[in-house]
Amino acid sequence: MKLFQFAYCHEYDKKINILSGLCPEKWSFGLNSDNVILKNYIDHTLEKLVEEDKVIEQQEYAMFNTGLYTDFYQEIYAYFVPNQNEGKQKWFLDGFYTSYQVSNMGVTEYPQRANYFSNPADLVFDTNCEIIPQYSHIFNDPDNFLRIPEAIRESNNKSMLFDGAVRRAKQMINANYKTAVPQYYKGKIQLLIPICLINENVPDMALVVSKNATGNQYLGHTCLTLDMAYNNARLIARPDSNWLKP
Repeated sequence: MKLFQFAYCHEYDKKINILSGLCPEKWSFGLNSDNVILKNYIDHTLEKLVEEDKVIEQQEYAMFNTGLYTDFYQEIYAYFVPNQNEGKQKWFLDGFYTSYQVSNMGVTEYPQRANYFSNPADLVFDTNCEIIPQYSHIFNDPDNFLRIPEAIRESNNKSMLFDGAVRRAKQMINANYKTAVPQYYKGKIQLLIPICLINENVPDMALVVSKNATGNQYLGHTCLTLDMAYNNARLIARPDSNWLKP
């Protein structure tokens, strides 16, 4: 369930801006200030919490844990009151508040954060495994193909260049395991690895990989733009990498 289905969100941009102040980090791409990363994060976090039945709904209020923290590591919650407009969404977004603030509002039950993984090992790339890209999708799917730099799309040896970029990515992961960044997709943890096609030190896109059925290889399913990759990765945690940044 999306946030705007769950609740009426009057002056949403203003309330999201307040949330970005409570949890200061770069929530927009490039020089923008639209908090699009934060909006995407809140939407997908609510979907996961609904799936896990972790949204508290009382008669007087509803509340969910955003999974975000202040600089002082206080948890931040989305707080709702009943919507007075009949026939519309059940709830009205009152705002985003810290654990201290909601305690002063009479809250005694605090909802839990979303849980995206049960095995921490899934978050770390296994360097003993090789990577096998799905070239039939990467090069033949129109949307995916357009994510590849134009110079590479027009090359006659694009698969060889891509193979070289995959080998380079594995070297980067060997040097720093944080290079492989986890993302959550359709109930599973996948890893994002940088693909440098034009400049060997500058990623052009991210390759999405996950282990095969036997667990001895990684399959490279598809490519994402760096913006798409960051949006997906931020759902679990702020990426601690030197290549995936907004």
